[in-house]
Amino acid sequence: MKLHQFCIISLSFCHLFLVTVAFAAPPVHKDRSKLPITIKSNEMSADNKGKTAIFTGKVVAKQGDIIIFSDKLVVNYADKSESVEKIEATGNVRIVQEDRTGFADQAVYESNSGRIILTGTPRVVQGSDSISGKVITYYVDDERSDVSSGGDPKSRVEAVINPPARKSDAGNR
Repeated sequence: MKLHQFCIISLSFCHLFLVTVAFAAPPVHKDRSKLPITIKSNEMSADNKGKTAIFTGKVVAKQGDIIIFSDKLVVNYADKSESVEKIEATGNVRIVQEDRTGFADQAVYESNSGRIILTGTPRVVQGSDSISGKVITYYVDDERSDVSSGGDPKSRVEAVINPPARKSDAGNR
């Protein structure tokens, strides 16, 4: 894989997960494009003909204050523009930014539609608040998200929102 392709993939990957972890709080817009990116894994293989890069084994990607953990990360890039089309993180996906953590079995970023889809018992936690469902979809351009039961009548969306502690109540606990 060419160095500039790796940098394009890495920048898009980190932008993907910055947006993902913003579910539980208002979006935070920080320009991370000039920050260094580190991706570590036990192995990496690139297939220029197949237009993929695969990172496996204890994958850790970091840019600025965002850290992404997964068992495997597959990056698919476009034929001509060499831009990222889709990124799939699978296996023990955990995304950490400040006090927010997102969990899922799989996270998929589709650049053409500008959406991120978390599946496999996805949930996002911030402090004592959390949201979960069968599918969490975040629309990057619209800064909105949907949490659904995935059409399963037995599955439900659950949000736990705790009121902020009052200063006057602090002494009573």
